[in-house]
Amino acid sequence: MKKNVKKLICLGLVAIFLLSMNSAISADGVIGKEDFDPLVDVEVTVEIQKIRAFDKYDRQVHRLEYVDLTSDPDFYVKVFINNKGFTSDTWQDTKYVYDTPFSATFNVPDEEEFVNIKIQLWDWNSDGDKLCDIGNENDDVELTYSIKTGHWTGDDQLDDPSGYGRLNGCNDGSMYRHDQDCELWFNIFQNDYDNDNIPYWVEVNEYGTDPEVDNTGDDDDFDDVPIEWEWKWGYDPFAYDNHANIDPEGDSIDNVEEYLTAEYGSDPFRKDVFTELDQMEESPSGQESFLPDRAKELLYTVFNRQNVVYHLDDGRWEETGSEMIPFDESTTRGELNDIYYQYFLNGDSWRRGVFHYGVLVYQYTEVNGCAFGSNRFQVSSNGMEEKSKKIFLDRDIVYASAYMHETGHTFGFWPIPGHNQWSKYPWQIGWWLNRPYKSCMNYGYMYTTVDYSDGSRLFKDYDDWTRMDLSYFEGSWN
Repeated sequence: MKKNVKKLICLGLVAIFLLSMNSAISADGVIGKEDFDPLVDVEVTVEIQKIRAFDKYDRQVHRLEYVDLTSDPDFYVKVFINNKGFTSDTWQDTKYVYDTPFSATFNVPDEEEFVNIKIQLWDWNSDGDKLCDIGNENDDVELTYSIKTGHWTGDDQLDDPSGYGRLNGCNDGSMYRHDQDCELWFNIFQNDYDNDNIPYWVEVNEYGTDPEVDNTGDDDDFDDVPIEWEWKWGYDPFAYDNHANIDPEGDSIDNVEEYLTAEYGSDPFRKDVFTELDQMEESPSGQESFLPDRAKELLYTVFNRQNVVYHLDDGRWEETGSEMIPFDESTTRGELNDIYYQYFLNGDSWRRGVFHYGVLVYQYTEVNGCAFGSNRFQVSSNGMEEKSKKIFLDRDIVYASAYMHETGHTFGFWPIPGHNQWSKYPWQIGWWLNRPYKSCMNYGYMYTTVDYSDGSRLFKDYDDWTRMDLSYFEGSWN
């Protein structure tokens, strides 16, 4: 009898031991490692979203002889996930690639937390492909992605100056040195059973939520920002944060507003500038009041390379606030005020605290461009077209320079050397005295320069990018 009891006890202990061993064995038979998501077989995806060139691209083309040409790049991307390589198709002869169809997905071990990722941007060249600069001295970007938390670190991470999921080749100080600087937008994510993008491990071990239930939109701490946004940006979704008064990067866009503009690429730890562009409908005789597409690209480039990311609502966004205004051959100040209230304010109070407002009319009765409030300005297309006819002036640069100049008035720049009636033309003394201030805010550089000054000159210069007041536009000046 005693022997049978001892046998039963021994068998029970063996069974318990085997069960405990079995629970410590992962899906591929590795002992002692945790399966970070037992609901799915984890796959990690690197998604390339947008590519933009900041520099000109010079190359030689083989024909009957070598011919020096300046042409747009032929971009392609290489992605490595745990050393497995993926290569995109080539986007030929373009500086700007939007909504790219390229992503790379790789099945990774569920019990290994970290995934090694490398991203490279290449420019195809008949004389040998060139690696583009996207933010690292070695030109490629190395990241470590955690399937446990769903976040990555390395050459890009949360609270990165260029933004999380955005790479900037000018970060190495090469902004005014042509070495194939580019920006590249990307995302990294893993498959998730309930499709709320919050990893299984976080839901079970940190949040206590059900990993089989989609929690998208939940706001359990009632701070007006949902769980998925707080998870992504490192906030606790179960502890109240006064997000309406939190602005870590000081761009005057609080965290509630950052959430409202998240679909447009805002980042709560990187400076963003949002502008609404309203334009006039074409006249019966075919006169247009549109900001040229290349002028828009010039604006994106000059702001983005400074890590002050520029967002222009020109009517192409899915949920746009931009509108077309009925054609008016001559717009008065009173009519500009009416346009501001009817087409911008429009009952949307939250946009007033996020968007600058710059309208393109056909012709304002007083001047070709001016600010008429801390948050509103106009540029007249007829005046820009006339200016563009002058020798040595480029139409796209004329438009972009004027639009950037008027935008500058919503940044509170003061003083502004060369911004007076004695500095408009080369035969005036102010033109020459204020040459060191190389900014489109200076009348001597307006229409030829699409940039603010960097303060690098010793005499009569200002660093506009440092003194820029991103809260000025929220003032009440009318």
